[in-house]
Amino acid sequence: MGDARRRNLSLFLDHQVDAGRADQAAVICGDERVTYGQLLERAGRVAGALHDAEVRREERVLLLLDDTPAFPATFLGAIRLGAVPVPVNPLYKASDFRYFLEDSYARVVVADAAFAEKAAEAIHGLDGVRVYEPADLLEAAGDAEGLPAAATHEDDMAFWLYSSGSTGRPKGVVHRQADAAATCETYGASVLGLTDADVTYSTTKLYHAYGLGNGLSFPYWVGATTVLTPGRPSPAAIFSTVETHRPTAFFSVPTLYNALVNAEGAKGRDFSSVRICLSAAEPLPPEVFRRFEDTWGLPILDGIGSTEMLHIYCSNTAEARRPGSSGRPVPGYELLIRDDDGHPAAPGEVGELLVKGDSALSGYWHHRDRTRRTLIGEYFATGDRYRADEDGFYWYEGRADDMIKVGGLWVSPIEIENVLIEHWAVLEAGVVGVDVDGFMKIRAHVTLRPDLVDPGEGLIGELQNLCKERLQRYQYPHIVRFEKDLPKTMTGKIQRYVLRGRQ
Repeated sequence: MGDARRRNLSLFLDHQVDAGRADQAAVICGDERVTYGQLLERAGRVAGALHDAEVRREERVLLLLDDTPAFPATFLGAIRLGAVPVPVNPLYKASDFRYFLEDSYARVVVADAAFAEKAAEAIHGLDGVRVYEPADLLEAAGDAEGLPAAATHEDDMAFWLYSSGSTGRPKGVVHRQADAAATCETYGASVLGLTDADVTYSTTKLYHAYGLGNGLSFPYWVGATTVLTPGRPSPAAIFSTVETHRPTAFFSVPTLYNALVNAEGAKGRDFSSVRICLSAAEPLPPEVFRRFEDTWGLPILDGIGSTEMLHIYCSNTAEARRPGSSGRPVPGYELLIRDDDGHPAAPGEVGELLVKGDSALSGYWHHRDRTRRTLIGEYFATGDRYRADEDGFYWYEGRADDMIKVGGLWVSPIEIENVLIEHWAVLEAGVVGVDVDGFMKIRAHVTLRPDLVDPGEGLIGELQNLCKERLQRYQYPHIVRFEKDLPKTMTGKIQRYVLRGRQ
């Protein structure tokens, strides 16, 4: 095996230092600025400390870390050693952490002080499992220079991300040393076009595939700066961060874009530093797109990605965008829509979306059967239903288990939700199919603007008529429920399976 296929993800840092950017800010977090030279040193010292703690090549290391400089130092430090970091949502319960430990066989947990108590509860009774705080690893390394990057192969395991499916336990998604670079060479190059002068800011956390690209892979690939913010993102915190640190590339999700345009005083907030806005995790409603552009003059480039493909593989671009669509395939990826019989779908026909690209997962840990079902030759079967129009734009129709069949006709919940939020009174909407006396009915769960105390009897009829006018006559909610809020995942996706279960 020659050196041509040797690759270690932590070398992103070495390359920037070698390119003369040792003093360039890699991370800004509050008042702290960490340069590429400093981050490389920290990653090397973490690698050395993990080595001294007898962590070995390909051994998993569970990370319970918020978005601070400790995350990239620990994540890349573990990879530098040849170990496999497994970042998870630190807000999960101790019982969830226990599951991740038992599933991954991790013997080391690195946790922020705020999560140390939950980590200690999670490891109770597990022999040989230890918990470290990030500072412990740096102190353990002392004045040591740190380890050089291990000579790992591009196909070696680099890191895992646990996918959050709608049902069942999360599954460990295994990614290679080469996968992050593949996203940089495709989406990063053709959609983002970042340079070392850019500053990125993502409201999605680093433990998530979308956030990992936004706040680590893409900026470190070109020597840009990224802004990290611990804690839950809120409109007030987002506005403050943008106005203080002046990012040029802003990454968020539809739920938060919607919250920003509806926030009090939004029109007076300063987004002038931002040149490009990106969205993922779920489809961006056209109405939110329009409101955001009307408010700040910035179009949002929506796209679709997944934990399994690591980042976005189909996206709108500055040159070609169509509100409501997921855009066109990102150069470097191939998309295929197959019908219910497994054949390529006809133009305009709805079917399951398959994607092929170099950033695809190696497989699901401990889920061989699922790996075999979803990896079909060189393609990954997404489970998302899509249609492609005559111009090559892809339109999301919902997950396979979200589609509703009414009177023998398929209905996409996304289409109805997008129309509902066009109504001035509606903030968010979630649409599901429910059984009523043996017949499938469409039920909409709607949240209203906070200043609307009494929706009035006529609002349900208005919403139903709006859908009938904008869509096919059968594509309207038979039942409308007004809710205080909608159940969502940590990344802002509406949990329709929870809505279906509500009585």
